[in-house]
Amino acid sequence: MDNKKEILFGKTLDELTEIVKELGMQKFTAKQIAQWLYGKQAESFDRMVNISKKNRSLLSGKYEIGRTKPVTVSVSTDGTRKYLYRTVGGRFIETAYIPERNHNTLCVSSQTGCKMGCEFCATGQQKFHGQLTAGEIVNQLFSVPDFETISNIVYMGMGEPFDNYEEVKKSIDILTSDWGYGMSPRRINVSTIGIIPEMKRFIEETECHLAVSLHSPFDDERRSLMPVENAYPIKKVIDLIKQYDWRGQRRISFEYIVFEGINHSERHVKELARLLNGLRCRINLIRFHKIPNTRFATTTDHSIETFKEQLRKKGIITTIRASRGQDIDAACGLLSTKKLME
Repeated sequence: MDNKKEILFGKTLDELTEIVKELGMQKFTAKQIAQWLYGKQAESFDRMVNISKKNRSLLSGKYEIGRTKPVTVSVSTDGTRKYLYRTVGGRFIETAYIPERNHNTLCVSSQTGCKMGCEFCATGQQKFHGQLTAGEIVNQLFSVPDFETISNIVYMGMGEPFDNYEEVKKSIDILTSDWGYGMSPRRINVSTIGIIPEMKRFIEETECHLAVSLHSPFDDERRSLMPVENAYPIKKVIDLIKQYDWRGQRRISFEYIVFEGINHSERHVKELARLLNGLRCRINLIRFHKIPNTRFATTTDHSIETFKEQLRKKGIITTIRASRGQDIDAACGLLSTKKLME
């Protein structure tokens, strides 16, 4: 007989309301539980002192909190920390803590592995092994020692967030709701390769920032880098984005990994300007960091700076993402891949 308890951490207020109803508790108890789980970060039922002992006993009889700690941490000379978590089936996910001058960012994962098959991605080389629950996603924030210093969260770790949309959306609700952690959605940025149906839902159902992995404005070239181009062409992705108003505080940005000699010519500049015409956005250029079994080379400083200036002359706000944590396997998925090979 399986006596394994269900995990409570990661439940939304609606789900907690159903639980307290089933256990015969008063409805307001659900909000109390949510506040203990997410507002006060309680790791045991004993800490929930404004809930009766009887109700705490009922909860502990069927549920466990379900918080977990990272199994290892790698610390870079630049202050970046990469945490490794064990998931079901003996796999691993990565979470990166990135300290900046004026803010500190946590980069969280949404899947174990990834099924999108992007040629340049170490996570994609692992293939897909499972979806993370909302609890496993939020746990990455609450369980790191740096928790109190974190000001921003980016869903740019392992996996494609919109391939796990329901759990990602639940995690965002937990992080941003007044019954949850109460974080401003403007402190959260979710990255996608452009899965159109879920991207549309995300734009309409949340107030978080959106980042789209672009990497080439040309269909054939992008298809060779990212098989998703077959299902969701970048032109259709951008057509959808242009239907919404991005003139307020909410941001739309495009992530663009620069591969030396491949996707940063004058031809690319002209097509990017045409493709993004009329859209208030930013292009974030990213240096490619070498991973095993790829044909790509890391760009030179001259190449990426020249590309940046050419885009800026076309009126596109363009930045270069600072490379962080290169001495601790910075490429997403690389550390967990090496851990699996041990």
